[in-house]
Amino acid sequence: MANYDLTPRIAPHLDRHLVFPLLEFLQERQLYENDQILKAKIELLNKTNMVDYAMDIHKSLYHTEDVPQEMVDMRAEVVARLKAQEEAAAPLVAFLQNASAVQDLKADKQYNLQMLNDRYQIGPEQIEALYQYAKFQFECGNYSGAADYLYQYRALCTNSERSLSALWGKLAAEILMQNWDIALEELNRLKEIIDSKSFASPANQVQSRIWLMHWSLFIFFNHDNGRTQIIDLFNQDKYLNAIQTTAPHLLRYLATAFIVNKRRRPQFKDFIKVVQQEQHSYKDPITEFLACVYVNYDFDEAQKKMSECEEVILNDPFLGKQVEDGSFSTVPLRDEFLENARLFIFETYCRIHQRIDMGLVSPIADVCDRVLAEKLNLNYEEAERWIVNLIRSSKLDAKIDSKTGTVIMEPNHPNVYEQLIDHTKALSGRTYKLVSQLLEHAQAQSAR
Repeated sequence: MANYDLTPRIAPHLDRHLVFPLLEFLQERQLYENDQILKAKIELLNKTNMVDYAMDIHKSLYHTEDVPQEMVDMRAEVVARLKAQEEAAAPLVAFLQNASAVQDLKADKQYNLQMLNDRYQIGPEQIEALYQYAKFQFECGNYSGAADYLYQYRALCTNSERSLSALWGKLAAEILMQNWDIALEELNRLKEIIDSKSFASPANQVQSRIWLMHWSLFIFFNHDNGRTQIIDLFNQDKYLNAIQTTAPHLLRYLATAFIVNKRRRPQFKDFIKVVQQEQHSYKDPITEFLACVYVNYDFDEAQKKMSECEEVILNDPFLGKQVEDGSFSTVPLRDEFLENARLFIFETYCRIHQRIDMGLVSPIADVCDRVLAEKLNLNYEEAERWIVNLIRSSKLDAKIDSKTGTVIMEPNHPNVYEQLIDHTKALSGRTYKLVSQLLEHAQAQSAR
């Protein structure tokens, strides 16, 4: 299953600290040799201040209590730099610990910055020192302290670029502390800035969106409402275009969200077209499963892909959820995925065949034939219960004809109003884009 591991594609779009949870997961799942994972960790740690952690991994990797002298020297350097950073930021840190004094900063920022300088001799240098101190704390692995200082820094910072950098850092810290509600707030705040900010080039804006989507995977597959919100974000035209042009591997996570989220079916049809278009640039068992069911109508191949999908989910760092005791359990997402995947096969199968032979034994017991049971990747008895429960709970518009011994699927034809809305929903956006292009062309012509 290492062939389907997306970590090499995802890691370049993450802060190096965010790669550690992925490596921990891969080490737990044993997709790679343990020494490979340990060497990758040391390579990441070499560019951070987490020297003690690097020493521990070195000892584990080489089975020795001795560490290279360069690690010892680096640790001494990090301690010295930490002390210097702490001293530089000390005046502002001490002020921020004074609750009554901080209350005076709630009004106009510029006025209070002047007051901060006049009363406490704290100016731009000390504010910059707080940023550097927060960044240093983050590099040392003190994510809680870094998040607090970056929050305070953004309240005082007047440089928009620096403030944006601090917001990225705070988002990373909240993700690493698994504060999913706060991380989601920071993610939405960052998205708003990226979408409204004027970038020097469109490529920079696209790259920021790619980073945002990769970082969001930690949140969306851990937050209670994340499987819905990932569709809200990834399926927007500007984000979906970024996925198709730069990071098609993200289609795995959008496909998974669509499969486990039945409420988003109106958008699902358009997404199938994207999956079909991108088969040449990216495919894995999850996207191939959708292509088998909705493009090729190949139910035998879809059944094989379901088994592969299960393995992909089990071995994916984001789809494999980590529970409180530290072990990895993907049962909730895996079961929900497989349940809905069977539903997709069943719906499409019935839409094509219209009737399912119930057999001659019992109108209820033989609701599905053995062929369909194989398509659902269940044994005969399990498939019986599953389809009967499905029909009884009114998830499908079907009825049982006991006289003929068949299950009859009622055709589902959208009314004319739904068809009209479906065909015209993107018309205004396309018209706006066309008008904008015409105006740009006219301005370019007039400039000449």
